[in-house]
Amino acid sequence: MKKRPYVKGLAVIFVLAGLSAPAISGSEDVNVENAWSRASIGASRPGAAYMIVRNMGEDAVTLTGLTTPLAMMPEIHETKTNADGVSSMTPAGEITIEAGESLALEPGGLHVMLMNLQNPMTEGETFPLTLTFSDGDEVTVDVPILDIAARGPEG
Repeated sequence: MKKRPYVKGLAVIFVLAGLSAPAISGSEDVNVENAWSRASIGASRPGAAYMIVRNMGEDAVTLTGLTTPLAMMPEIHETKTNADGVSSMTPAGEITIEAGESLALEPGGLHVMLMNLQNPMTEGETFPLTLTFSDGDEVTVDVPILDIAARGPEG
């Protein structure tokens, strides 16, 4: 029986689709909404990303880490302002999101810091950001890069 060349090609496609599924799937209980970032001033300064992370499940989830090919050191940071009006940012560490609650990562509060950028963040592009949780689940979101002066996902 003569083998058909397209059968081998289809097999390769199905194998690759199966291997790539974990990269785009994630916890069924966690939704990421309204992800956005601003264009950077080159690659020498850090960037930031913002989003809402919703825990739609019945149990608390703990965000333990972030990865992206765009930055060598992505971390959740928190901006705090002291009594003298001086603001500073510090790493927030692990963050637990209770069942039915959401975590707002926004300017002036908790946010994703993208340190040691590998490339400049260019308006109109996107980058993948993977959120890792204590149970090993991951959620990957494509983050659009907006204008350098953007104030939110609507621009």
